[in-house]
Amino acid sequence: MEIPEDYKLSSYDYELPEDHIAQEPAERRDGSRLLVLDRAADTLTPVRFTDLLDYLPDNCLLVANNSRVIPARIFGRKPTGGQVEFLLLTPLPLLVPGEEGGWMTARAEGLLRASKGPKTGTVVTFADDFSLTAEEPGEFGRWRVTLRWKGDLTGLFNTHGHLPLPPYIKRPDGEADRERYQTTYSNTAKTGSVAAPTAGLHFTPELRERIRAKGIQWAEVTLYVGYGTFSPVRCPDIRDHRMHAEYIEVGEETAEAIHRAKAEGRPVIAVGTTSARTLEGMVREAGSVRQFRGETDIFISPGYTFRVIDGILTNFHLPESSLIIMISALAGRKTILDAYAFALENNFRFFSYGDAMLIL
Repeated sequence: MEIPEDYKLSSYDYELPEDHIAQEPAERRDGSRLLVLDRAADTLTPVRFTDLLDYLPDNCLLVANNSRVIPARIFGRKPTGGQVEFLLLTPLPLLVPGEEGGWMTARAEGLLRASKGPKTGTVVTFADDFSLTAEEPGEFGRWRVTLRWKGDLTGLFNTHGHLPLPPYIKRPDGEADRERYQTTYSNTAKTGSVAAPTAGLHFTPELRERIRAKGIQWAEVTLYVGYGTFSPVRCPDIRDHRMHAEYIEVGEETAEAIHRAKAEGRPVIAVGTTSARTLEGMVREAGSVRQFRGETDIFISPGYTFRVIDGILTNFHLPESSLIIMISALAGRKTILDAYAFALENNFRFFSYGDAMLIL
């Protein structure tokens, strides 16, 4: 049976010249560009990100993801001396530590990479007070491991780890990325994401103050960005795709802000796909807009009826990714592909360190 166009994975492919993939952030956070897609007016307007306030609805509610990226990529040695790269995939707040002979231990999931693949039982040492044991292999380089450490685990990752810049950024992480690959409003108590909620990277404290002064409300949620958000869609029929579950938190204050906005007919704009996934996932898992903490594996694709968000601020996404599929569910596949073609013709920069798009 023929797969309908909106459900064909190949329908979300597009040609992307490599020189359009941003390798560095803009000189200033808010110095990036913004493409405004107004669905009601059927217009595309290229502006500067600093012009955002001219296009946001005056009475809208912005909802942003306040999770903080951990330097989750870390290099260690096997007993043979061979180097191993480990990328932690389990958000730190979800680890369940135990104690064993004066050491802290916890089971976790991660990606292990070495010139000769690790075997079950291999010990990888990162520092005198930090190691792991490879326990059980999974698909696509994933492993269940046991972490073993002394002291503060977050501090050990901060000391020895590297920021997990996406593989399409063809350079090692540098000291500047420690600041620029975090949002200015990230919450240290919400440390544990393995990638930044990149739509938020454009905001400066000054811009947020202008937003507040204009009377636009700001609320926050937490989604610990894990492998699920970026795991490739491999099914030719996207209806067969299954997302990895991610842990989300929606506080009582944010739930009340959404209730008020909906009651007053004010639009809810998600800052980024992770915020959108959190809000829509909350409703699916909890049955309504309310305080929620737990996992969601929601996959938003065409045909989905949005329950919370009315618009989204987002970066430009990879071809055939769950993220371009999500925004196509909101605005329509052809509308999004046309907007991406316009962005390419007008030299917008793509992906994590690239430019932004406001869909109204």
